[in-house]
Amino acid sequence: MNDMSELQAGFSAMTDGTAEDYKIISDNFKSYSKRLPDRVLEHLVLLKGDFGGFAIDRLEHSLQTATRAHQDGQDEEYVVMALMHDIGDTLGTFNHADIAAAMMKPFVSAKLHWIMEQHGVFQGYYFFHHIGLDRDMREKFRGHEHFEDCAHFCESYDQAAFDKTFESAPLAFFEPMVRRVMASPKQSIYVME
Repeated sequence: MNDMSELQAGFSAMTDGTAEDYKIISDNFKSYSKRLPDRVLEHLVLLKGDFGGFAIDRLEHSLQTATRAHQDGQDEEYVVMALMHDIGDTLGTFNHADIAAAMMKPFVSAKLHWIMEQHGVFQGYYFFHHIGLDRDMREKFRGHEHFEDCAHFCESYDQAAFDKTFESAPLAFFEPMVRRVMASPKQSIYVME
């Protein structure tokens, strides 16, 4: 008999799939999903060397943001959110925050998801006025339950994480945290209670 990774469903259209086909697919999904942290960490490394005009590259910015959050006593889920907040830069040049938030949504609280999703607008407070945009764009969210949380993230960790002299923890320091946070999704249509 074939190894499970070699088995393939036999249908050409999903409507023709059998329970056996979907068992094969489900088993492969379980195996593939366990390697998600590996793929995420590999993708994060793609930010290395991408300066985008900044004094440090995007990977170092991510490491600095996470290190600052960790040093400030934030919990592991928050620190991982801080590490991953700009991971969408490579594929979502015009909506990087949306990409990062969508990727991490199954693994973080609603509050942390909202911070990830909106941090681009909130970060704009520090530079939008220099490029002809409205630095107060974040005000449209004033009154939202997580407004102050997102403002704090940007002020304390994100906007301050462009320091060439700062000593960040290496990616290896955060790897076990990423693996723990991404070990079991909290919310997903593919998670059965």
